[in-house]
Amino acid sequence: MTPIWYNRKFWAIVIQLGAVFIAVAIALQLWINLTDNLQRLGIQLGFDFLNSQASFDISETPVAYQASDPYRRALLVGLLNSLRVIIFGIIFATVVGITVGIARLSDNWLVRKLALIYVEILRNTPLLLQLFFWYFAIFLSLPKSANTNSFLGLIQVTNRGIILPFGVQFSPELSTLALGLTLYTGAFIAEIIRAGILSVPKGQWEAAKALGFKSGLVLRLVIFPQALRLIVPPLTSQYLNLAKNSSLAIAIGYPDIYFVASTTFNQTGRAVEVMLLIMITYLTISLVISFMMNLLNQTVQLKER
Repeated sequence: MTPIWYNRKFWAIVIQLGAVFIAVAIALQLWINLTDNLQRLGIQLGFDFLNSQASFDISETPVAYQASDPYRRALLVGLLNSLRVIIFGIIFATVVGITVGIARLSDNWLVRKLALIYVEILRNTPLLLQLFFWYFAIFLSLPKSANTNSFLGLIQVTNRGIILPFGVQFSPELSTLALGLTLYTGAFIAEIIRAGILSVPKGQWEAAKALGFKSGLVLRLVIFPQALRLIVPPLTSQYLNLAKNSSLAIAIGYPDIYFVASTTFNQTGRAVEVMLLIMITYLTISLVISFMMNLLNQTVQLKER
């Protein structure tokens, strides 16, 4: 029998176990150093402060909240605000990205060039700068009356935000963040869509048209399903970026989880605990998005017979 130390599989397992051991040892040492430093400063590590009274107001509350509620309630409100922006952003950015991506391949010269201009401008300017533009130059500069700023007589855009039918209203901060994340991420998704469509062999187009399909049906029934194999993996990265970029809400005063956690830290001085909560929150959101997109990725892959 061949000695075990000549077995490549054995050494691969040993190296992986060694890497895990080193990572755990480093993490353990960092934790020991952190607890020692906190003890020297007389700071007790714990999350009991979450039961204390928050004593600050939140401008947007999807659920009932008062300043007399504990910090855990305030953080819940911030989390719901973040999830609201992330969900809206992912949905609308996908719609914008698909539309612009297809427009980039249009036979119409004007449509193709307008889509190119949109992608190049939005993709090559910082997101924070775009948020400032939408917030200060657009929403806060609009008049209070929406008579001259209505879209199809249904959607009203004022300095109070976006007002939809049946009294549904989005604040300027929420409108700015959702719009900024949608347009910025949509520019990247558009290029992903364009590249995925171009990856499908031209023979598929020709075969479908030979069967009498119109261009719209060819794209929807033949090309796009095949392109999803290459679209979904990079699309996952853009969704994760959108979720993390939502933390820029603090720049325009939207009370997301990062905004509320920062206020909590300033009042309680519990920097380590608050930072851990923020990290765990964004990590959980990212893992959920990755899990769902991995399930989608498995469904669109080619199945070998």
